[in-house]
Amino acid sequence: MAIDVAQTIAADVARRDPVEGIRIVGIDGPSGSGKSFLAAQVSQLLAAPIIEIDDFVSWDCFAGWWPRFDAQVLTPLLAGRDAVYQARDWNDWYGSTLGAWKTQPWSPAIVLEGVTCTRSDTIDRLAYAVWVEAPAQLRLARGMARDTTFPGKEELWRRWMREEDTFFAADDTRNRADVIVDTSMFGVPTADPG
Repeated sequence: MAIDVAQTIAADVARRDPVEGIRIVGIDGPSGSGKSFLAAQVSQLLAAPIIEIDDFVSWDCFAGWWPRFDAQVLTPLLAGRDAVYQARDWNDWYGSTLGAWKTQPWSPAIVLEGVTCTRSDTIDRLAYAVWVEAPAQLRLARGMARDTTFPGKEELWRRWMREEDTFFAADDTRNRADVIVDTSMFGVPTADPG
């Protein structure tokens, strides 16, 4: 992904007024679209830590984790406090076991990276929203390249992609983004695309 995209986003974010004293940037889009890669670049340019939605989601619960994320991450950060949250334990790849607690100290800018992080319930609490996209077959290929050791992974990915499509259509997530980034020209990288 060209660094100029991340530079443009970082410059736009810096010009935005903080919301409740903090600039929270949401980098959203379907799985395998390239969110993680872009978030790393934007994070570095803004000197902003990343909170990953993968610490909350699980294959068996597409959206039910949101109240915990809101209570443990968004509400404290917007109140000027550290986010203290219990992260998803991915050693239980097929389930939804929670693992270790994490603390993200408050920072003037924070990057949220992951599926549905710019949903309608929270868009007014973000300083900037990014939508990252790529064609479904490319996203699936990226997912298959990334999650190589788990039986049944393709079935899980296909089900998850259908749930994403349903959620994003109902939520109208893409149309609220401040910028849309298409990563289809970057193919299937060997590193984790997000």
